[in-house]
Amino acid sequence: MPRVSEIEEDGGDPILKASFDRQREIYGGLLNPAKVMAHCPPILRAAAILGQSIEQSGLLPKALLPLVYLRVATINGCPF
Repeated sequence: MPRVSEIEEDGGDPILKASFDRQREIYGGLLNPAKVMAHCPPILRAAAILGQSIEQSGLLPKALLPLVYLRVATINGCPF
């Protein structure tokens, strides 16, 4: 049982609706971190912007990003 409840419905919040719709479109569902960060929609939005900034910075080759994500998930024990 999770220590923090997971939110799966946007409850009419425009930030959550946009984030949840995007994740459902890309991944077919919501990722667990999004369901937890949904308790504070501005933090969820900021985390998404941070992730986009890293991807768009050009500091890592685009072909390397999926490998980095996979490696981090493996280190953290997350199935990816």
